[in-house]
Amino acid sequence: MDENDRNGGPDQVQARHLAEDKASPLKRWLPLVAGGLAGAVTVTLLNEGVRRLVPHAPRLDVIGERALSQSLRAAGVEPPHGDDLYRWTLASDLVSNALYYGLVGVGDPANATRRGASLGLAAGLGAVFLPRPLGLGRQPGEQPPLTQLLTVTWYLAGGLAAAATYRALSQDVS
Repeated sequence: MDENDRNGGPDQVQARHLAEDKASPLKRWLPLVAGGLAGAVTVTLLNEGVRRLVPHAPRLDVIGERALSQSLRAAGVEPPHGDDLYRWTLASDLVSNALYYGLVGVGDPANATRRGASLGLAAGLGAVFLPRPLGLGRQPGEQPPLTQLLTVTWYLAGGLAAAATYRALSQDVS
């Protein structure tokens, strides 16, 4: 008995293969997008939650507001202020971090955890060492080395969350 006999004839087998081919972009992209979003949401929730409880917690939101304001001014656009600036920064952070953490899915799913940790560590170190050279100043209430260690930890957690989500969904859609 061949595949056609087991699966309802050649027309049904061909229709099923066509449906699988159409679903394959979703199979490839869903884990990437979900992994990226998981990483971005993890960093954001850690930053937003802990900064309300711990006096010297990272203030990635403030650095993000400064970066967005500078970028918009450089483009000749007047940046928003107050709550509007906060909302725009939060949205742009979620989008950019989701795109960044989506890179966890480039390559073999078996190496996603290593890629996620590397991406998270690189982002965390960048968030610690780049703001001052880029003219964004220091984080408010910064207490070295606690604030810097927590900053790296947030981004590392984001990378690991992205990897775990990507791996879980890559297995589910295989």
